[in-house]
Amino acid sequence: MEIEGSIATGYGKGAYFLGQEFYKSKFNEKCGFTPYPGTLNIIVPEEYLDSIKKIKSNTKNIIKSREGFGGVKYIKATLNSSKKEEIINGAILFPDKTTHEDNYLEFIAEENLREKLSLKDGDKVKLIINS
Repeated sequence: MEIEGSIATGYGKGAYFLGQEFYKSKFNEKCGFTPYPGTLNIIVPEEYLDSIKKIKSNTKNIIKSREGFGGVKYIKATLNSSKKEEIINGAILFPDKTTHEDNYLEFIAEENLREKLSLKDGDKVKLIINS
């Protein structure tokens, strides 16, 4: 499945949580990479929301909550930017505790994607979900 969306600035909370050893080690174990401490926030059009809800409810990929850290569902995905012809492997996160609306997706990868791909708010990206 492909989902297109636009880059948006988040609240900065992903950087804190992904900087914690608990999450770093779990994502390394389960996804095969240690995530950059921060998420790339992507606003998706309403037409994708039903599909995203189904993916979220059906995924078996879960990092269970522990010691004050909330649980996170995730699904592996790749990201393509309209600015650079490069495919980035990563994952879309669905945190149990989030302040984002349903139309915000949080994508993680090994690197700072805003820097690597020269992304700024409003830039278009495409997510391809590896089902």
